[in-house]
Amino acid sequence: MTIEELKESESIIFECISGSRAYGLDTATSDTDVRGVFILPKEQFYSLDYIGQINNETNDIAYYELRKFMELLAKNNPNIMELLNVPEECVLYKHPIYDTIRKGLFLSKLCKNSFANYAFTQIKKARGLNKKIVNPIEKERKAVEDFCYVRIEKQSIALNDFLNGKQIESKSCGLVKIPHMKDCYNLFHSKTIMYNGISRNNANEVCLSSVPKAEQPIAMLYFNVDGYSSYCKKYKEYWNWVGKRNEERYKSNVSHSKNYDAKNMMHTFRLLHMAREIGSKGEINVRRNDREFLLSIKNAEFEYDDLVSKAEGMREELNFIYSNSNLQEKPDLKTLNDLLCKIRTDFYSRNNR
Repeated sequence: MTIEELKESESIIFECISGSRAYGLDTATSDTDVRGVFILPKEQFYSLDYIGQINNETNDIAYYELRKFMELLAKNNPNIMELLNVPEECVLYKHPIYDTIRKGLFLSKLCKNSFANYAFTQIKKARGLNKKIVNPIEKERKAVEDFCYVRIEKQSIALNDFLNGKQIESKSCGLVKIPHMKDCYNLFHSKTIMYNGISRNNANEVCLSSVPKAEQPIAMLYFNVDGYSSYCKKYKEYWNWVGKRNEERYKSNVSHSKNYDAKNMMHTFRLLHMAREIGSKGEINVRRNDREFLLSIKNAEFEYDDLVSKAEGMREELNFIYSNSNLQEKPDLKTLNDLLCKIRTDFYSRNNR
């Protein structure tokens, strides 16, 4: 089911603007995120075609089926809990039946970890950008031969340096695996015998050749398989990131010279502040009254290590707040199951489905 088909099905019971525009943290370049809840038609719900979520490719627009929505609420998922208290001006549509899903049924001490853990995930993402900025990977991809080394007396040198020094082409070389020595090979060279070379284009391993018994190796070659595999993974991650990154956001972070993703760090503190408000006041404050502070983080006015230290202190504060909180330990699943069944039954009855 596509988003267009979902809207035509009249199954949506709630739809709102979410993200930075709901938080009051949007700027001129902010995207508009949309979240919603729907109830599958009866015949589809009872069939093998259950659909829990429908979203676009960028996940800027996402709708959750009622059962999945309730499951995530029961776990106090931060992104889903916000949908229980978005500002009125952000609500695009609300079916009367949605009002039976009251935040008091879900708010619990689980919020301490669900919000804090998500917050610290944002810290890791922020530092991940730093690694990518400081350690860019060249567009030209390295080959197997760049991870091969040759032993010369008591030291090793890069295979390409060895071949250049001897004015040998790799395609005129052959390799034979050395028994009992992992990733080690005897390296042969001949101007008359047709060997398979050291590697082929786009291959992820070295080539082996048939070598006459009388031939003598010119060196022992070691292929750093682990190093090559690690490089391939990092190369793929880096250039996938380059292809998908928000260029304006990236340039902004680089221009601040902080070398971390300031937007991720802003959300770290938004989540921690929300967790504190839930634990101390039992409130889900989506529209932020700490906007100026959060935007100062987004503008990279702080050092990364100072922010991490502050976040760690807030996590400790949450331990105290939640140990003294009147919140329930966790949502009552029987109550939620009863509510889920009632909402679905009422919806099907109202819509003759």
